[in-house]
Amino acid sequence: MTATTATPIQARVRRGTALTRALGSALPVCALLLLLLAALAVTDAGFYEPDRFLAFVRRAAPLLLLAAGQYLVIVSGHFDLSVGAVVTTGVVAAAEIYHTYPGAHWLVVTVVLVAAGALVGLVNGLVTTGLGVPSFITTLGMMLILEGGVFYWTGGSPTGYLPDEFRAVGRQDAFGWLPWAVVVCAAVGAGVWWLMRSSWGRTLMATGDSERAAELSGVATGRVRTVAFVLSGAAAALAAVLVGGYSGVSAQAGSGMEFEAITAVVLGGVLLGGGRGSVLGAMAGAFALTALFTLLNLRGVSGALEPTVQGVIVIAAVALGAANFSRPRRRSPAPPAPPPAAPADRGPTQPSTGGPTP
Repeated sequence: MTATTATPIQARVRRGTALTRALGSALPVCALLLLLLAALAVTDAGFYEPDRFLAFVRRAAPLLLLAAGQYLVIVSGHFDLSVGAVVTTGVVAAAEIYHTYPGAHWLVVTVVLVAAGALVGLVNGLVTTGLGVPSFITTLGMMLILEGGVFYWTGGSPTGYLPDEFRAVGRQDAFGWLPWAVVVCAAVGAGVWWLMRSSWGRTLMATGDSERAAELSGVATGRVRTVAFVLSGAAAALAAVLVGGYSGVSAQAGSGMEFEAITAVVLGGVLLGGGRGSVLGAMAGAFALTALFTLLNLRGVSGALEPTVQGVIVIAAVALGAANFSRPRRRSPAPPAPPPAAPADRGPTQPSTGGPTP
């Protein structure tokens, strides 16, 4: 039997099919991202100059981290509305730390912030899974607690400063050309991708798809979801480091970023009910959302309309996801029934004599 050689056209089709399978639900948002980047090039010919484009990437990086963390929570069937407040608290706390301890090492401060963000996520997860409080209420309450604490702590005007060594991650480059923010986002994205391919990630996806079925399979759904909240809080604290490095100290540093993260995740094809989606799509959605806002700004559209755009995107994405989810799946025709088996040959039949057997 001879092997057939694929023609060049067949080879291209196979490569395209493999790419489509690899991107999965992220394919539409990746196509949208490419379209937006092309529109930015047409609108502003100087947009892709190195300094301007790298500034755009640095501005998008914190939202990419928030989207990666928010993805873990949403795919498990919950929400995390506290991430924006975690960003604000992290920036203000870092400034206060340096105000009190001017010689603190930037890595120590970063570790402290990430640990504090993970602690916030742990509280959110335990209250949601242990006490049965809806995640919307839990994380909304945490957001108000953190925002009120920051206002009480700073009086609305934070003091302190962020030294250059701390801000380097958010605004300087590695190897002289690659922003450190891109390195951090790539590392976090690769880490989440690896987690979702592990047994923990599969159980997280199964929990979001059907909590009852996951429990019957022996999955500790509460523990799995709590870990997702912890990772979301840690990612938000790491985003605070990038925001502080890029924008400096502000009592409104993370205001509204929780809704931007949710918008980016649903734009990336992640189902709000949980159980479906990819981190690649979520992070591509964050990049596309930043590109969309940048394009609107270049077109002269008021920034006050950004919440309106986010609302339209969320409603449209959720409606489209619900329509696809409820659409009946096409079933393949049942295979034809096999023919009945022939009776076994038992040899010639002896005629009955009707009399008793001797």
